[in-house]
Order: sequence, then C-alpha cells, then structure tokens
Amino acid sequence: MNHTCHCHKAEKKSLKRLREARKNSILELTRMVKEQKKIVAAIMEQLAQGPATVPEIASALRLPASKVLWFIAALKKYGEVAEGEKEGGYFRYEPAAAKAMSGPESKKDENGPD
Repeated sequence: MNHTCHCHKAEKKSLKRLREARKNSILELTRMVKEQKKIVAAIMEQLAQGPATVPEIASALRLPASKVLWFIAALKKYGEVAEGEKEGGYFRYEPAAAKAMSGPESKKDENGPD
C-alpha cells in the first residue's frame, strides 16, 4: 500500500509540472478560441442581415478579406453558411438555414411549373 501511495504522489507531482509547463500554451489557445468564436458570431450576425460577399463582410467587420474567406470556407464546410448567387467575381453567402428555406421550391417557382 505504501508503494501505491508513493506512486500516486509522484504522478500528481508529474501532472502538476506538466500543467505548469503548458500553462502559457493553454492560455494562448484559449484566447485564440475566444477570438475565433467572436469572429464567427460577427460573420453570422452580418449574414443574418442578408447575403453578402467576402469583401463586403470583411469591410463591414474591418477584417482582412483573407481571414474572412478562411472563416467562410470553414463555415461552409460545416454547413453553417451556403453559397448563393455569384455577383461579379464573388459568391454571396448566407446562413445555411436561410438558404434551405429559400431552396429548391423558390427556384421551381421562378422557372414556372414543371
């Protein structure tokens, strides 16, 4: 039993050292995740106002277009945003829920009866 107690104490010390060594990394990652969540929320809030292109979103949020494009690509991959009509050289994006509500039925109506 004494051996088990000694091993448990050594394990606790080892974990404490590991946590201390990783403390700054964990804090930085936590900060990055919070920033990413804020950006995603801001993008989704912007798109809730209506479909927009990456440059329009970037301008409204005062973020680099390259950063907005990265987030839009991720949001599209995970089904949060949908690609809409192309305007000039850019697609308009909108929340996927809004796209689903205006999906195939609205296209059918535009083209007349089948």
